[in-house]
Amino acid sequence: MSEHFQLKEFACPHCGANNIKQSFIDRLEEVRKVYGKPMYITSGYRCPAHNQAVGGVPESAHVDGVAADIGCSLAADRMRLIEIAIGEGFRRIGIAKTFVHLDISDTLPQNVLWIY
Repeated sequence: MSEHFQLKEFACPHCGANNIKQSFIDRLEEVRKVYGKPMYITSGYRCPAHNQAVGGVPESAHVDGVAADIGCSLAADRMRLIEIAIGEGFRRIGIAKTFVHLDISDTLPQNVLWIY
């Protein structure tokens, strides 16, 4: 997949399917290179059944294979990760207490930042 990410990191935990898009991995890799430390994927591709089970919205970018949640518990790390992601062109970012969601959906609203 890339220098810092392996395909298995993005597999659906429900069924093992993995439809993550290489274009998304390429963008995430650019963030990782600037970030300079490991990024742990807590949720990558989700099959529709798993997405529904975890309370994901039906049109989730995870189902389209263009999203990931990155584990991140420290406030300073969240801030740095978000700054880098914006600098690398991410325009859809979600912030939670323990992760940051990044996606490159081109069918969902752009230039949005939300909290969970």
